[in-house]
Amino acid sequence: MPKLAASDFKRKKAQKERIIVLTAYDYFCARLIQKAGLDAILVGDSLAMVALGYENTLPVTMDEMVHHSKAVRRGAPDMFMIGDLPYEALRGSPGEALEAAERFLEEGGCDAVKVEGAYPEALEAVRLMRRKKIEVMGHLGLLPQVLLKDGKPLKAQGRDPNSARRILDEARKLAGLEIFSLVLECIPADLAAELSREHPFPTIGIGAGPHTDGQILVTDDILGRYDRLKPKHVKQYLNSIELSLEAISKFKQEVQAGSFPTQAHSF
Repeated sequence: MPKLAASDFKRKKAQKERIIVLTAYDYFCARLIQKAGLDAILVGDSLAMVALGYENTLPVTMDEMVHHSKAVRRGAPDMFMIGDLPYEALRGSPGEALEAAERFLEEGGCDAVKVEGAYPEALEAVRLMRRKKIEVMGHLGLLPQVLLKDGKPLKAQGRDPNSARRILDEARKLAGLEIFSLVLECIPADLAAELSREHPFPTIGIGAGPHTDGQILVTDDILGRYDRLKPKHVKQYLNSIELSLEAISKFKQEVQAGSFPTQAHSF
């Protein structure tokens, strides 16, 4: 399957083709996602928790994000890849966010970047990126970086009229900056449907119901490789922890019993 371009996302929406995205943080998962023929990979800031063991996403650095982006690109050389700008990159000036975005493209091998939120500084950062012809994926609804920074709980957004109107207004502002797609996280399905109808760019849902133009999940969640959190919106397709523990335990037992290695494993 040929590698997508940012313009293909709108084409797929127009043709009513569902867009399928997963996260990846390493060579192994990137290879699997490319072999499965998905549309795109997001090198998400969730790698802070899933791959690096931080308590939340805030501590992950651009150096760490770029390091993992390189590994993902080696594993999936033919896939459209998006780098998720971490809190570190967005807590400074819009110019600093632009520099971080350029690092994703120049060092990390990404084709686009994701910017969380539509507060004034984020919008200005997106404006600068678009002037430089950097493709941007927006992200509205549940904003972990913003909520964690303010010490607020991570919970669904857009469930009351004021919150819903704010999200609709933010999407229009991002539309004016010509983003190529928009992640909608943990918002009511009817609000996601309204946003999907209103805008030409595709909406990519995560906990936003069935009416978005595509779906994204964290690979480690669907494979059952991360058990510190179990979000309601995740469907687990495999219990990797249980299977992996079973394999490691079997290895331990065979070494203890002297049944491994055998002559077949010897030179």
